[in-house]
Amino acid sequence: MSTNSKPNLAGLSLAKLRDLFVGMGEKPFRAEQVMKWIHQRGVLELDAMTDISKPLRERLQQTTCIELPRLVEEFASEDGSRKWIVQVASGSSVEMVFIPEADRGTLCVSSQAGCTLDCSFCATGKQGFNSNLSVAEIIGQLWWANHHLGGFKGPLERPVSNVVMMGMGEPLLNFESVMDAVNIMMEDVAYGLSKRKVTISTSGVVPAIDRLKDFTDASLAISLHAPNDILRSQIMPINRKYPIKELLRSVKGYMDSLSDNRVPVIEYTLIAGINDHRQLARDLAVLLKDFACKINLIPFNPFALSDYRRPSNSSISNFRQILQEAGFIVTVRTTRADDIGAACGQLVGIVADQTQRNSRHIERKLRAETGAKEFDSADNLAIAADSV
Repeated sequence: MSTNSKPNLAGLSLAKLRDLFVGMGEKPFRAEQVMKWIHQRGVLELDAMTDISKPLRERLQQTTCIELPRLVEEFASEDGSRKWIVQVASGSSVEMVFIPEADRGTLCVSSQAGCTLDCSFCATGKQGFNSNLSVAEIIGQLWWANHHLGGFKGPLERPVSNVVMMGMGEPLLNFESVMDAVNIMMEDVAYGLSKRKVTISTSGVVPAIDRLKDFTDASLAISLHAPNDILRSQIMPINRKYPIKELLRSVKGYMDSLSDNRVPVIEYTLIAGINDHRQLARDLAVLLKDFACKINLIPFNPFALSDYRRPSNSSISNFRQILQEAGFIVTVRTTRADDIGAACGQLVGIVADQTQRNSRHIERKLRAETGAKEFDSADNLAIAADSV
C-alpha cells in the first residue's frame, strides 16, 4: 500500500517502461530487463538487479519505486483453493482466489475495492464502492500468488496458468488500469500468459467493450444471467442502460476483431425461483441461437445480505439439458472455496463505502427478517410457462 508519487515500475506496461527509460536517455531494452526481474523472478529490490549498472540502479532508486499492495491474510480451503487479502492505497482490502485443477491453476483477480454496480446476486456489489485499483494493485495480486505458490522458481514452475478478471469490481469501469495489467500478464518478458487464458469478465459496459479491440485481444466472458431485459434489469441494474441487444452487438464486434476463432463465455448464475425456470432456458436458447458462444451455468452461492437460494440439482440439470439439446456447449461451474467465502459471487473485502449502499442493504435485510420480503418482482416470472 502506497501513496508514493514516483513512477511505480511494478505497474508499468512494457511500452510505458520503454518510454520511461528513453526519457532518461537509456536504451529501451532496459525495460525488458526490469520487467523480467519483477514479474518473472519476483525481485522487488533494485540493488538485486545485477545486469543493470550501479549508476542506473541508483538513479532509479531516486526517481522511481517498486511497490505492491500489502498482503494482509491468507486462507486455505479444504478443496485446495486459496484466498488472499491485500490492502490497497485507499485503505480498503480486496480479495483474490486461486483455484487449482488437474490441468490448470486459475487466479480470480479483483479490479476495484467494492463495486459501483449492484447486481442482486453478488456480495461485492452490496459492499458499495471505494476505489479503482491501480495497475500495480491489480498485477500485484498475480505477483503475490506466484510468490506463495512457487511461481518464481523457474519457467517450468507456473502454478497460475489462467487469470480471470472476475474478482471484486467491474473490470471495464477501471478500463485503463485493467488494460495495462492484462497486457503485463500476457507479456512474454513478464508472466507470458496466453490470450486464451486471460479472461475479462464484464456485466456489460457496452462503450468499454466497443473500445476493447484497440487495447487487447484477451478472452471475454459476459455476465448475462437472464434471457430478457425485464428480468435482467431487475437483477442487474446496468441492463437498464445497456440492454441485451446492445450488449450482444458489442460483444460480437469485439470477437469479430480477433484473429482466431475464439467465442465468448456466457455466464449465467442460476438462482432458485428467479431465473432457473425451464422456459427461461428455452428463451436463452432462442436469444443465443445465432450467437456463437459457450455457456457456463453457475449455481448461486449464498451470502449474508441476500435471500436468494441455490437451485436444486434437478433444476440445474434441466436447465443444462435444454441448452445442450439446443446445440450449445454448456458447463456447470463446480462450487469451490465456499468454506472460506471465496466461491463465485461471495468475494468481499473491507471497503470504506462511499455510496452508503452497504448500510442500506443491511437495513433492508433487517426488515426482511422481520417479515418484509426483499425480492418479489421477479419471483413469478415464467412460472406459468414452466408448468410443462
